[in-house]
Amino acid sequence: MTAQKNYRITLIPGDGIGPEVTSAAQKVIAAANINIDWEIVDAGEGSIARHGTTLPDATLESIKKNKVALKGPLTTPVGGGFKSVNVTLRKTLDLYANVRPVRSALGITFHHNPIDLVIFRENTEDLYTGMEYEVAPGVAQSLKIITEKASTRIAKAAFEWAMKRERKLVHAVHKANIMKKSDGLFLDSVRKVAEQYPKITYKEIIVDNCAMQMVMHPEQFDVVVLGNLYGDIISDLAAGLVGGLGVVPGANLGDDVAIFESVHGSAPDIAGKGIANPMATILSANLMLRHMGESKAAARIQAALVLFLSEKKFLTPDLGGRSTTDEMVEGIIKKIKLLR
Repeated sequence: MTAQKNYRITLIPGDGIGPEVTSAAQKVIAAANINIDWEIVDAGEGSIARHGTTLPDATLESIKKNKVALKGPLTTPVGGGFKSVNVTLRKTLDLYANVRPVRSALGITFHHNPIDLVIFRENTEDLYTGMEYEVAPGVAQSLKIITEKASTRIAKAAFEWAMKRERKLVHAVHKANIMKKSDGLFLDSVRKVAEQYPKITYKEIIVDNCAMQMVMHPEQFDVVVLGNLYGDIISDLAAGLVGGLGVVPGANLGDDVAIFESVHGSAPDIAGKGIANPMATILSANLMLRHMGESKAAARIQAALVLFLSEKKFLTPDLGGRSTTDEMVEGIIKKIKLLR
C-alpha cells in the first residue's frame, strides 16, 4: 500500500469572515483524507495590530518556502488607507495569472444557458500598478502600464491551459479601438502567441461588447484572456451568472508560487455570525488540490458539492437557506464520506 503523502502549505486566514471560511476548507480537505501540515501566518488589516504591517516578512518567506498557499479574503480600504495586500502579494511574488473558472455545473445559476468558461486575468500591471498622481488641485492622473512581456506570458498561460484541457476557443478582450497603444500592444502580443496554437480558435472582442455578450450569450465563451482591470470587472460579471462570488474559486499563479483564494471580500458585516458561505473557499482549495496533483480527491469533493447542493438543504442565507457555516460544512463532509 502506497504511503499517503504529507504536504506543508501556507494558510493565511485573512480578515472578516476569512478565518471562518478557511477553517471550513481545512475540514473539507481533511475529510477527503489529504494530510496537510498548515503553516498559519498573518496578513491584512488584522495583522497591523499584531505585527505593525499588513504583510509581515515571515508571511512572504512562508509562501516562498512552501510554494503553495490558501488565503482567506483580506480587507482593502476604499479611497484611502493602506495599499491592497492582494495586489502587493501578486506583484511581490510575481503571480501574474489570476485564474477563475466559472461554471454552472454546481446547480446554482442565474442564467438559463449553460456556463463553463475560464478567465485568465493579467495580474501585475495595467492601472493596478498604483501609479497615481494629483497633477493639480482637482485633477488626478492614473497611469495604465501594459508591457509585451506581461501580455505575452498571460496569453501563453491561457493557451497552454486551453490546449492541455482540450478547450477549443480563446477570446482576447480589449479596448484597442480607443487605447490604441496600450491595448494595441496587448492585442499584438496575444496574436503572436495565438499563432503558436493553430488548433485553438482565436477571437477578439471589445470589452463593453464582451460584457453585453456574456450576459446575453455566455455559452459562446470558453477561455477568456484579459488585462488586469477588464479581468477584474468581467470575472465578477461572470460570477454573477452562476450564483455570485460566493461560489466562484480563484487562483493566483506564478512560475514558482501559487496562492489560492476565494474572490469575494472579507464581509465584515457578517463576520463572527457563523453564516458565511464557505463554498468559494472550498472550491479554491479544490483548485489547489488539482495543482498539487491530488486530482482524485478534488474530483470527490466536487462530486460531493454537486450532490450536496442538489438537495438544497443546509444552505447559508446568501444561497437562500437558513443554515450556519458549520451546518453547511457538516452536510458537505457527509457527502464526501458517502462517496468513498
